Amino acid sequence: MSTALPPPLLSTPSMTNRWAEASLAQPLDQRSRALRRLVIRALDGGERGHIGPSMSLIEIMRSLYDHVARHDPKNPDWPERDRIILSKGHGCLALYALLADHGYFPDAEIETFCRRDSRLGGHPERGKLPGVEASTGALGHGLSIGLGMALAARLRGQSHSVFVVMGDGEINEGSVWEAAMAIGKHRLERLVAVVDYNKLQSYGLTDDVQPLEPLADKWQAFGFETVQINGHDVEAMTAALTAPRNGKPLALICHTVKGKGIPWAEFSPEWHHKSRLNPDEIQALYTALEAE
Repeated sequence: MSTALPPPLLSTPSMTNRWAEASLAQPLDQRSRALRRLVIRALDGGERGHIGPSMSLIEIMRSLYDHVARHDPKNPDWPERDRIILSKGHGCLALYALLADHGYFPDAEIETFCRRDSRLGGHPERGKLPGVEASTGALGHGLSIGLGMALAARLRGQSHSVFVVMGDGEINEGSVWEAAMAIGKHRLERLVAVVDYNKLQSYGLTDDVQPLEPLADKWQAFGFETVQINGHDVEAMTAALTAPRNGKPLALICHTVKGKGIPWAEFSPEWHHKSRLNPDEIQALYTALEAE
């Protein structure tokens, strides 16, 4: 096992706090703030959305789209592209921000989020928007979809990778671990399971709803090379995602901050989702990013 912090490895609540402190202290650069502003533009257009889950995902998605994955906005169905599946579908605003920024659709369209006839729904839908690999939102399905894609690629002799981004609350679902068993059995080294470990879900703390620890040991037991990392450190995540995988699938546990970049939303379950946002709240979100 490798980590982005010195030993000992994560195994107790006090060590969990060390990861939380590291991810909370990670500064946001101009690009990370610009991508968050795209998320806020979508929130402004839709007057609603999953704020906390999207903000915790930005650097994960940025690492994949900016530095790791092979993809072509001008040819979204290029057969040799790497597949990025956002299994945590309610965090779709982070996905939409990266797709818009990379030119999969005009960035002005992001303001149509959740509007009638928009291609940008509250969960991503395959076939509606270029760059969306799977319709997700019913949690627990993405890893099984990724398993199928990775097996199909092996049978066809294709060399692309499959990245499946999941939430920590999502991996309460038993279907995730059924898929993990099969992935480990087949040693699908081109498959990467990425966990957005922000330690909060819609009901509250993951430790209260369904404790996950020892999470790294679980993935190792299913045959994965397992790495834990600060999920807001783009350089470290990029290095981990491009390192040799020793013939095993990779589980990248990204310790993140729910609501990262918005001080009052950080580690707050109240900002998991807002069904209504008024103009003053939207302006406050923009102002918070400028002060970051």
